[in-house]
Amino acid sequence: MAWIYLALASVVEIIMAISLKYALGWTRLVPSMVGVAAAAGSVLFLTLAMRSLPAGTAYAIWTGTGSVGVAVLGIWLFNDALSPLRILCIGLIVAGTIGLRMLDA
Repeated sequence: MAWIYLALASVVEIIMAISLKYALGWTRLVPSMVGVAAAAGSVLFLTLAMRSLPAGTAYAIWTGTGSVGVAVLGIWLFNDALSPLRILCIGLIVAGTIGLRMLDA
């Protein structure tokens, strides 16, 4: 169940970051509120995951999957830069996340 909580925490973390991008510096109410609520939800799910997962592993996977998700959505939704080096860096985060998961299986 801890891995499900961690996956939910990561998805909600991505929602938070994308919402805050749409909030345009707190100038749009609904995306701002979604961002704040998602931040709280993400931390809640992370906390539940940490009941049985090592803190370092859970936190690293949470931030890693969140970073990759936001980077990919940023490329898709906001036309963020896409370069071979950026793809390599995203791949390294994915590899590290998979490695941590395999070590705690």
